[in-house]
Formats: sequence, structure tokens, C-alpha cells
Amino acid sequence: MQYKEKELKKGIKLHLIQTEKFKTNLIAVFLTLPITRETVTKNALLSAVLRRGSKNMPTLIQISQELEEMYGASFDNGLDKTGDNHVLKFYLESINDKFLPQNDENMLKTSIEKLLEIVFNPLIENGGFKEEYIKQEKENIKRIIEGKPDNKARYAFDRCIEEMYKDKPYGLYKYGYIEDLEKIDAKSLFEHYKEVISKAKINIFISGDINEDTIKLVEENENIQKLADRNADYYIHEMETKEKVQEHEVIEEMDVTQGKIVIGLDLNLENEEQRYDALVYNAILGGTASSKMFQEVREKASLAYTAGSSYIRYKSNIFIKCGIEIKNYEKTVKIIKKQLEDMKNGVFSDEDIENAKNSIISTIRSIDDEQDTEITYFFGQELTNHKISLEDYMKKIENVTKEDIVKIGNLLTMNTIYFLKNHEATKEVQPCK
Repeated sequence: MQYKEKELKKGIKLHLIQTEKFKTNLIAVFLTLPITRETVTKNALLSAVLRRGSKNMPTLIQISQELEEMYGASFDNGLDKTGDNHVLKFYLESINDKFLPQNDENMLKTSIEKLLEIVFNPLIENGGFKEEYIKQEKENIKRIIEGKPDNKARYAFDRCIEEMYKDKPYGLYKYGYIEDLEKIDAKSLFEHYKEVISKAKINIFISGDINEDTIKLVEENENIQKLADRNADYYIHEMETKEKVQEHEVIEEMDVTQGKIVIGLDLNLENEEQRYDALVYNAILGGTASSKMFQEVREKASLAYTAGSSYIRYKSNIFIKCGIEIKNYEKTVKIIKKQLEDMKNGVFSDEDIENAKNSIISTIRSIDDEQDTEITYFFGQELTNHKISLEDYMKKIENVTKEDIVKIGNLLTMNTIYFLKNHEATKEVQPCK
């Protein structure tokens, strides 16, 4: 696998991932801009509307027909909140030209044209987006927002983040808010689109058995040529100093059969290299099946149905997540706090460290097994302005010491304990001391 990048215009970058592992080419366009309360709902709706049709493919049926004629190519889009950025993602996957039954086609060129058409040449009617599409997609977004509580584990995680980041960008829900959705119409969304296209950081990724001629295919594309240079408006996520906050507890009631605990921890790193130490720390704490959370809370104490943790490097947080019987809340929090103290004091074995490192390195080795995972990896480097090869990444993990891990434990502070329980259990659950 070989990686190359080229700035097409100021704020617009092309990334080429040359690999012979796949029979397909995967093309992706990412539009990145700061997530704000004023724009979050518009962005969510915009992402949904753009996929409905372009100037030359004005309906979903026509897009599907075009893809079918491209030997069953596939198109998808998504929406991510990555740190303080909102990312609109568009993908098109098609068969590599080498595997076509005849050699007179240029499937890569066609695929690039189709995807760039969808993103940069939308269907416009009467100075705005198509009214029918706006109406339908507003209903779809509304259902997504109203359906937030359906996935209780995800809801609890989102709520903990909301509590930790009140009135801050990272606390916003990526699909926005119903009250804001109602204010958007076809023309105002089109005006927002023009703003996005002129200001967003644009990253174009092409993964597959490709060569440098691919650069020319993108550079000469009419939709790229009409884009202007920009001082891209987005956050480069660098190391941030977190303010010390008073640990607080949030207990919320809902119709649930299983309680959900999410504990948000702040991590104040002293240097960038400690990001690798934090990865190993998290794997020992709750990132694997041999972790402390899994073994001590779930297996030995039998207090949790699920128990684990995740490290969010973009915001320098670790989140502990457990699904428990509601009556076990206080016991579970007590044991979790004991694991955090043990980590501070180095109460973990060399075998724990080795298992954690092996798990992380296995994940790194698998990055180039999937084209979209490769793209996500290189995009993450773009948002942190921190470039590292997979080989060097694995070496960094190997070099983490026990002392490094203990240091991470002592740089962590508890921010928020969030607990989702049912109404009937009110008297059973007392706030944790």
C-alpha cells in the first residue's frame, strides 16, 4: 500500500491510496467544517438532500440506474461528528478497470465524475433545492432525532457527552434539533450549501489499484475546476488543556429494563506522544475482553451485562460504559472507581500490558484490510495534522512502558457519572458518594 496526497487548490486535497488488495476502487468526498448550533441541523438535512439527485441524475432511480450500468457500483453517504467538526461523507465503490470484461471503458473516470456530480452539481429548482426532497428528508431527519432513545446504550453515551460539553460544540447532536429543522426551507438550505462548498475543508480519497494519472482525472473534472481556493474553516484537533471540573452525577429516568452507566473522564496530556500511552491504558482498563472492566466488573463481580471503555482522542476523553441491573448501580460505580485507582497505582501485570498491545497492534494491522478503514485512518491524520505510517504507529505502541501507563492514570480526572434507569427504581438508587 502506498499513500500520496496533493493539494488541488487551497483547502482542497486529493489523497491517493494505491493498493492491489481489492478488486474495487473506493472514492470518497469529505466536507469538513466546525459543528455549531446554527449549522448542525442544516448540515444533516443537506447531507440527506444531496444524495437524492443531481443536475444530471435528478432522482434516486436515475442514480441507481447509472450505478447498475457501472457493473453494480454502489453509492452511500454519512454524517459524522469528529471532535468539534461536522463531516459530510459521500462514497462510491466500483469495480477496478482491470476486472472489466472489455478494456475500452474507464470505470475509474466514470466513478469520479458521478460522485463529484452528486456532491458539487446538485439538483436546483427555482433558486433552491427540490421542495419534495426537502419535505421528505425533513421528515426522515425528524424521525432520527425522535428515535434517539431507541438505542439506550447510544442514548446514554450521547447524554453523558451532552452533560460534559454543555453549550460547547462537542455536546451537539450530529443530526441536529427538531425546532431548527422547522425553520429550513428549499432556498435557505441552498444558500447554506453554497456557504459550505465555498468554506469547507474538502478531502477527496481514492483507494484502489490506481496510478498517478488518477490525479489528472480529478484535476480536470469540471466540478473541481469550478471550486475556488478557500481558507478552510475547520478544527485541527491538537492537544488541549482541560479545565478541572467538580465531579458530578446525572441520573435520568426512562422506561428501561437495564440500567446504563456512562462515566466520562478528562485526560490532560502533557505531550502528543502520550496519545499512544492512552491507547494502551484504555485497552487495559476496558478496551478488550481481558480488560479490568470486563474481568472485574462483569466476570468476577457479575455486576454488568456489558462493561468496557473507549478513548476519544479528538477530545482527550475516556468513557467507561456498563449495562447493569439497576439495583447494582452503587456497587458497580464503587468497583469502577477501584479499577481506576488500581491503574493509578500500577496494579496491573506485564501480561495485561502485552495483551493490550497485541490487541491494538492487531487492529492497526487490519487497517489496510478494508478500503473505508484505510480512508478513515488517513482522514484522522488530516484532522490532527499528525502524520504517521502504520509501521511507526505499531512501534509507538510497542514502546509504551508501565510507567507511561501509570502516568496516564494519574492525568485522568472524573468529570461526569451518567446513569439511565427506570421510573420504578427511584427509591433503590441513591446518588454515589
